[in-house]
Amino acid sequence: MLIGEYEHSLDAKGRLIMPAKLREDIGEKFIVTKGLDGCLFGFSQAEWNNFQEKLKTLPLTNKNARDFVRFFLSGAIECEIDKQGRFLIASNLREYAEMEKEVAIIGVGTRIEIWNKEKWKQYNSEENISADEIAENMTMLGI
Repeated sequence: MLIGEYEHSLDAKGRLIMPAKLREDIGEKFIVTKGLDGCLFGFSQAEWNNFQEKLKTLPLTNKNARDFVRFFLSGAIECEIDKQGRFLIASNLREYAEMEKEVAIIGVGTRIEIWNKEKWKQYNSEENISADEIAENMTMLGI
């Protein structure tokens, strides 16, 4: 399971170190694509295959479904971890997530999210997110 929060820096070529604790679960080759809330999503090959299967079931005749599929698949790239534990984030994805130097990598169960560090701090701040509000909203999801 992909869990935890880690801070790292992009190097001049746009490479990022994958935290050792996440490497085993994400695998040596994995998929990175545009995510929601201004971050990037990273999926292991198995999770990406599961996600793609769900996308295949969406109706081609529904514009929202087509937009959803385009959003995730158009920016997707396969990444490979090098011997130093780094992987390259494509420039279009760095631009989408407004990544320049400092990033946060968080594990969220079945995927990782890669955030601009300042955007993550802002998103995760008490002014933006309340544990009590989250708990209340989970009842609508049956949790």
